Amino acid sequence: MDPEINTWLYDILQAIEEIDSYFIETPRSFTHYVSDSKTRRAVERNIEIIGEAVNRILRKDKDFYLENAQK
Repeated sequence: MDPEINTWLYDILQAIEEIDSYFIETPRSFTHYVSDSKTRRAVERNIEIIGEAVNRILRKDKDFYLENAQK
């Protein structure tokens, strides 16, 4: 696989793991999420990182999703 795509996939994985880490000691409830502005902003930033990485992957390889969905 292309090294840049691997890097972006790793960025996505890291962002997901970071989001998950915010809820180790706090409840995974929408009410808590909405009331905690620091967590909400951190989650939103990681979602932006995921979106940017996905866009870069698809710009580099428009068929990336289709190629990997068929496997």
